[in-house]
Amino acid sequence: MAGDAQDTALRLRAVCEELSERFFERDDVVRTLVVTLLAGQHSLVLGPPGTAKSELARELTGRIDGAAYWEILLSKFTAPTRMFGPIDVAALARGEYRQVYDGRATTAHVAFIDEIFKCSTAALNETLGYLNERIYHPENGGAPVRCPLIGAITASNELPDGEDSAAIYDRLLVRIEVGYLEDPSNFAALVRSAVGRPAESAPRTTLELGALRRAVTEGVPAVDVPDAIVDAVVTLRAALRRKELVASDRRWRQAVGLLQASAYLDGRTEVAETDLSVLTHVLWDSPAQRPVVEREVLHLVNPDAKEALDLADVVEELEAQLDAMAGQSREALSEWVIKNAHHKLAMAGKRLERLREEAAGAGRSTAAIDRVTGRQRAVRARVLTEALGVDASMVPTQL
Repeated sequence: MAGDAQDTALRLRAVCEELSERFFERDDVVRTLVVTLLAGQHSLVLGPPGTAKSELARELTGRIDGAAYWEILLSKFTAPTRMFGPIDVAALARGEYRQVYDGRATTAHVAFIDEIFKCSTAALNETLGYLNERIYHPENGGAPVRCPLIGAITASNELPDGEDSAAIYDRLLVRIEVGYLEDPSNFAALVRSAVGRPAESAPRTTLELGALRRAVTEGVPAVDVPDAIVDAVVTLRAALRRKELVASDRRWRQAVGLLQASAYLDGRTEVAETDLSVLTHVLWDSPAQRPVVEREVLHLVNPDAKEALDLADVVEELEAQLDAMAGQSREALSEWVIKNAHHKLAMAGKRLERLREEAAGAGRSTAAIDRVTGRQRAVRARVLTEALGVDASMVPTQL
């Protein structure tokens, strides 16, 4: 990889690290958004309100010097002119029909579109054209306007419920689920950050817009895809089809760019098996399908993460048992903890720690392990609080 490309990748990795430190439990989200942008694709962040979706998009774009950023919260009544350019009233008074594009989607390099599936019927075709081809057809029927959009980050609290919004959903290659903080220690840090004194300015790595454009148009496409990776993708497709999970040929083809972008971000000149992990955000349509896709992907590339998902099943089962015991006496709950939950949660926590050490030492992604660890700690906190009446924040990480 040439020197300029190495510097670009290095800066983007620094951006990922800085944003991951600021946004708790968002390491994989941050990296995936950067990879998607490098691939020149669009992403959907799916999750409830108050999960820092828009703030993260602003922070990421703010690290790109010279990039024009545009964001909007859509509703069923949002007119196309509000998105792509209002009518120039002064020109209209002179008998000229003209739109003002500055500060709108038509001039943005990165766009954040909140509640994307609430796109109005009037704006649907223009939004699809904007996402698909980076063009906008003016209201007066003039020549199409070429838009400098590199990638759009979209967000929603829910999945599409109609054919119109489903058309947009299909064009969002990457789909990322986010939720509220799981790890009690991270939640405590979040609370402290709200009441503490303002911290000193943290390091803030930036990247020139021109460098990002060169990475998207030249650097990422130049990353080699070895035959072994092609074989792995073919194997994955067959495995998912056996589970009746079928993605379009277009989606598979576009996913190759994500693999190249992942390798580029790590400073490599060819795709490796670890890059296949990004496909866990590409090959599902409903959140219920995501765990199946994740297991099949990790079965190919990350055996320690696959074991972590098996431990997640143990943790989820314990939480379901805790829910089923609601209303029982403290004595009954304590007995359940001593005979059942204590040992299983402790063993899961210790094994997750070892898995993370092994994965990090081998240079493999720890995203899945970290997510399961967050769930283990959250369930542990519930057990301590609800079953034993103990303040979880005052107890060491392991039971």
